[in-house]
Amino acid sequence: MSNLAARLVEAAGTDGDRVAVRQDDSILTYAQLNDASARVAALLHANRVRKGDRVGLVMPNVTHFPVAYYGILRAGAVVVPMNPLLKTREAAFAIRDCGARIVLTSPLCADQVTTAASQLGVECLVMTPQMVEDLPQGIEPVDQVVDRAADDTAVILYTSGTTGTPKGAELTHRNLKSNAVTTAETLLQIGPDDVLFGGLPLFHAFGQTCALNTALAAGATLTLLPRFEPAKALEIMHRDRVTVFLGVPTMYTALLRAGIPGGCDLLRLRIAVSGGASLPVEVLHAFESTFDVTVLEGYGLSETSPVAAFNPLNRPRKAGSIGVPIRGVDMKLVADDGTTVDRPGEVGEIAIRGENIMKGYWNRPEATTQTIRDGWFHSGDLARVDEDGYYFIVDRKKDLIIRGGYNVYPREIEEVLYEHPAVAEAAVVGVPDKALGEEVAAVVILKDGAQVAADTIRDYVKQRVAAYKYPRIVTFTNELPKGATGKILKREIVIQQRTHDQR
Repeated sequence: MSNLAARLVEAAGTDGDRVAVRQDDSILTYAQLNDASARVAALLHANRVRKGDRVGLVMPNVTHFPVAYYGILRAGAVVVPMNPLLKTREAAFAIRDCGARIVLTSPLCADQVTTAASQLGVECLVMTPQMVEDLPQGIEPVDQVVDRAADDTAVILYTSGTTGTPKGAELTHRNLKSNAVTTAETLLQIGPDDVLFGGLPLFHAFGQTCALNTALAAGATLTLLPRFEPAKALEIMHRDRVTVFLGVPTMYTALLRAGIPGGCDLLRLRIAVSGGASLPVEVLHAFESTFDVTVLEGYGLSETSPVAAFNPLNRPRKAGSIGVPIRGVDMKLVADDGTTVDRPGEVGEIAIRGENIMKGYWNRPEATTQTIRDGWFHSGDLARVDEDGYYFIVDRKKDLIIRGGYNVYPREIEEVLYEHPAVAEAAVVGVPDKALGEEVAAVVILKDGAQVAADTIRDYVKQRVAAYKYPRIVTFTNELPKGATGKILKREIVIQQRTHDQR
């Protein structure tokens, strides 16, 4: 049985009483999670969802996320996770692009997604515990897991480069299963007695594979935090005796600033994992000293399920390095002319191949062939490798901005800016930020005779995109640097004035 959800049935049969997931007082054992997912599968079948259909999933980190996630897979459908912070226009794009049959959401974030689904004529179910527990008359839980081939698509994760609209990365059951098993068995060496911190968004590849699916693969416990707050995170780590902390660099910085409160026992914490962006070496060392735990960095992308490289437990850790390729994965550096960079210290683009590489981009064959060439996925990230085979990220070829661990794609924001009636031209770039890694900045040229304040531009975008995406910094200029073809040269843009910075 290749279906990822089959592992849940197995765990329910062998360790049914063990806690699978919790969110404060809401606790689900493996048996309860299995039963609830069977009920979701029944609801989906009753709504004419069939094998291969796409189902949108829009929820924060609550216990109903894994219930819905495995219920969708159990029904033989494809999970399309979406950020619960998305506004109507953003959610509508993903629902339309993937051709979702139905959308499942939570009362906590239902407004925008229900509006988006309604506009498209797609049914949206707002899931509550009562809905799952009390199935309508005539609907019985789906005990069986619909069989799926290993290369069938299990999840579509929407990602984007600087070329415009988001692309759906198709991850197969084999992709996700192998990445989770490798993470559990070799990277983190997780077992049933481990408790994983679930503060990473489960709609994102990092949280979905390294927290949710890895915990399931090992029969461990995942304890959830819907919105990261350092005080609450420390409370959970103490209360639930967390053994594995998973986070992005901004979480490490926030926890350092908060410090360990009196009476907070973190003695069971044995490993911390950082990903999503580069963790400053000074932060890494300070966290290890304060929390008395080893921090290991890894590297990956949505298209790689996501883990591609990691600092292994059985080899020396190198601060600042993303480590070495994981089991079942090959990596190399490629020069602009396509040749392999094989001298230690030289910089090239990371190319990856292995059992973690996506099937392709949903309905975008040209984008797929541009990215996957001769079996190698070209990441767009520049790195160097040392004589021991450890990789070090140097820069990104793409204009992608990583703000607090979240990806912000400049062109998406630029398109919103161009919709403002006073904007003639605009460019969005990332600028260094000590707290978030990068901040989003917009440089704007106004139309002749137009007068508008920076705050007005900022608020205009804020109303139309998720909260982490809008530019906190807005500056005005009379001219943007351009090349011979008229393309804006973002590398030459200098942000001279911070006119607004509100967090």
